[in-house]
Amino acid sequence: MKFNLKKLGPGLLFAGAAIGVSHLVQSTKAGAEFGLGLIWALFLVNLFKYPFFQYGPRYASATGESLLDGYKKLGKGVLVAYFIITFATMFTIQTAVTIVTAGLASSLFGSFVSIEVWTVIILVICFSFLIIGKYKLLDSLIKIIIIILTISTLAAVGIALLDNSQPISFKQVLPDNSLEIAFLIAFMGWMPAPLDISVWHSLWTIEKRKDDKEFNTKSALFDFNIGYLSTIILGVGFVLLGTLVMHFSGESFSVSAGVFSNQLIEMYTKSLGNWAYVIIGIAAFTTMFSTTLTTLDASPRAMHKTTQLLFNNNFKKGYIFWILTLVFGTIIIFFAFASEMGLLVKIATILSFLTAPFYAIINYKLISSKHTPKTWRPTLKLHVLSWSGIIFLIGFSIWFLTTL
Repeated sequence: MKFNLKKLGPGLLFAGAAIGVSHLVQSTKAGAEFGLGLIWALFLVNLFKYPFFQYGPRYASATGESLLDGYKKLGKGVLVAYFIITFATMFTIQTAVTIVTAGLASSLFGSFVSIEVWTVIILVICFSFLIIGKYKLLDSLIKIIIIILTISTLAAVGIALLDNSQPISFKQVLPDNSLEIAFLIAFMGWMPAPLDISVWHSLWTIEKRKDDKEFNTKSALFDFNIGYLSTIILGVGFVLLGTLVMHFSGESFSVSAGVFSNQLIEMYTKSLGNWAYVIIGIAAFTTMFSTTLTTLDASPRAMHKTTQLLFNNNFKKGYIFWILTLVFGTIIIFFAFASEMGLLVKIATILSFLTAPFYAIINYKLISSKHTPKTWRPTLKLHVLSWSGIIFLIGFSIWFLTTL
């Protein structure tokens, strides 16, 4: 298919939501602590999660309805389970991404106000963008952000490799103690993203179809693949940066949002030079800002749709109700755990990994069912990859739970 930036949208929103904590925080930490030893985990989890993410835009573009509509067709109990899981995790996830964004804002624009105040400011700005600009603003903004981030990250990796004088080991590592295993599960939990983003992707695909009537199933899958590939490339890039800049220094990342943010920006400037501080800082901030923005849009959008389907109502202000609920819930959690960024990220990422088998199974069941047109049901290769992925996700979840 001919590449056309205007035709891209939901796939880049997926990338914008994914390339955040999983990359800026978890991938750099993986490189800092294990070198390139966890690259195997990065590639495996991206491979085995691939079909379940892809089924979001595949189903939405093939049927004209979201995964949530499909979940209801599988049984109301599935939709209720989704509602409970999302309600239980969305506040922690939003807080985890916002706390990193606030830390970066404080590092870049000054600590004349506290991290908590920066949090409120960022949430208010995101809320305003979403209420005024809606999907079209998201669609336009994310393309600029992804391009800036990709260029700056690849440049940083290239220069860090040229300046590196230490031998790089490609020896792979399998963690063998509870702390390392917990980090591995957290690393994979949000790599490249939590599986519930497949639901968000299906909702964004529906919105894209409203704006672009030519956005068909083939273009939706192409759009998704571009976004997915970018998350893998940048994931490897951040692991490399963590390895080249932090692993050989003997330093470790702080659990404080403000300190971590300074360390993160310094990691870039050590590679590119002090002249790049502002440029790289803004790139890192826009990355996390895009994640904060997309998650603040997607969870309320999904909860609004879920309540509509569960209670057969058409409450027009439902989206605003859920977004306000998420904003205030995030602020409350943030003020309680502002100094525990590491703990919040760990809880959010581990919860995402442990709930992944649920999304994998229901997405696979839906896309393989009579509710999906035969033309767009999985091929034999996708069936095999889906079965393998379900076994992988369940197996690692059991391994983690038995080593606690």
